[in-house]
Amino acid sequence: MTATTTLCTRIVFPFAALLLMLSNSAGAGEQPKLVLQITVDALRGDLPSRYSNVLGDGGFRYLMGQGIRYTDAHYQHSNTETIVGHTSLATGTVPAAHGMVANVWFDRELDRLVYNIEDPDYQLLTVGADVNSKTEIDPTQRMAKVEGRSPNNILSSTFSDEMAVHFGGSSKLFAVSVKDRGAVSMAGHAGKAFWFSKASGEFVTSNYYYQQYPGWVNDWNARKPAAAYGDKSWTLTHPQSTYLFGNADDREYETDFPGFGRTFPHPYGKADDKYFTTKLTLSPAGDELTLDFAKTLLVNEQLGQDDVPDYLAISFSSTDYVGHLFGASSLETEDNIARLDRTLADLFAFIDKEVGLENTLIVLSADHGQPEVPGHLHELGINNAHYFDTRALDKTPAITALKKQFGIGDELIKAYFQPYLYLNNDLIREKGLDQAAVEQAVAEELLKFNGVAYAVSSTALRTNNLPNTLMTRSILHNFNPKRSGDIYLAFEPNVFINDFDGLTVASTHGSPWRYDTFVPVIFAGAGLPAMTVSRPVTPYDIAPTLAAYLGMKPPSASIGMPLREVMGE
Repeated sequence: MTATTTLCTRIVFPFAALLLMLSNSAGAGEQPKLVLQITVDALRGDLPSRYSNVLGDGGFRYLMGQGIRYTDAHYQHSNTETIVGHTSLATGTVPAAHGMVANVWFDRELDRLVYNIEDPDYQLLTVGADVNSKTEIDPTQRMAKVEGRSPNNILSSTFSDEMAVHFGGSSKLFAVSVKDRGAVSMAGHAGKAFWFSKASGEFVTSNYYYQQYPGWVNDWNARKPAAAYGDKSWTLTHPQSTYLFGNADDREYETDFPGFGRTFPHPYGKADDKYFTTKLTLSPAGDELTLDFAKTLLVNEQLGQDDVPDYLAISFSSTDYVGHLFGASSLETEDNIARLDRTLADLFAFIDKEVGLENTLIVLSADHGQPEVPGHLHELGINNAHYFDTRALDKTPAITALKKQFGIGDELIKAYFQPYLYLNNDLIREKGLDQAAVEQAVAEELLKFNGVAYAVSSTALRTNNLPNTLMTRSILHNFNPKRSGDIYLAFEPNVFINDFDGLTVASTHGSPWRYDTFVPVIFAGAGLPAMTVSRPVTPYDIAPTLAAYLGMKPPSASIGMPLREVMGE
């Protein structure tokens, strides 16, 4: 039995439910003029309520007090990274089906590392806008510099694609984010995406979407809103004594990014400094710029101004970056939530003025959660937390012994790119060795490492020779035969890799554990009633719920179910 077959047998979309979904057009009320999908990168499910002391009115309090709030929403795939979660939200399915198994993966045919949305056929409209791209990782990994971007690596349709089909191309479909992958994934194949370039300090796109920028985009960029942060700082929103972590501003395990520091205020520096735009994205300023651009887009593209529903996806990235540098339990994250709350309140007030909240169906979720920092856990007496050095994997005595057993003198392990280990398959073939046997032997040795919880070979995943557990199902849901590596590697809870885009950081998500799978799911606006729902749901339910609300068919690989509370049942 193949992994794909197993996926289909484990998660079945009942035919009766599909008929019910298609029959329930426009849910509980009139068809909305605008669908607003908000994704907060790395917003763990408990963070808004945990930091409720810093919240004002109109933002999270509006969503939690006047929307339908699901308090037990978890992803069911094992690699909780940005592109994986965003594409799962867009498609309503797991990475085994939509294909975005990781932020990067090693392409055996190209013999190099590839970035999830890279596409050499579609160049950025702004020349040089991608020089700070994630693709500039260690050049020894043979990753080509590919500046083009498109959604062509996404293997299934998205909710926005289905809107384009259902409404005959009449819906306006847009996505905006600081991160290119946060915008491109949500725009899907039929929408249009804009993202922030740290190289140019502008919002940019590729010629997949446009041959030239709309005039309003040129006007926005010409204003240089990012430069307005020059010589300013990220300061606290409230008096420091009012924060939960007000007495914990300076911790030695937090990331001291050059010129940004570990304590408030965090200076942005001069607008011409080489790290200036990066520091903006490491703070609430990134979300504020995203909001400003999205508001300009909504007005100039006239979203929500006719009887055909439009779609706007906004992915706010600052929570992720702040969490990486300072951790979920930090004064910086607490104040970032306060700033994000202001940003959301500003957005909802603007939507109410331009479209009407009663005409707007809002959904907010996250692409993944985030863990705690080992240093903070040590302060609480949780001493098993630590970092794992993947660079030493091929140098350990156990792997050296395996090389001798198989007659391999060179490197057996080619590379590790979360969450997969890639073996030197060319060498394995040259030696006439059995691929499955080598994979299994390496996996068994990896399980002996301190901090390794699971090491599962691709051969075992292809044949589904695995016990039927929640963990193995989540690993299987992440497995795509053409893109996944030779061995899936998961570390024990509270064991982390502290590398992020080549920067040593305090915290890194990406695990299958509950702190990384736990996200909020909240629907609001459009006359929906206020309620809190505690039964388990998944973020995969969002796309088919939106589709059902509009009377559409779900995305092509969707496995989620329409949420009955949103449907007015």
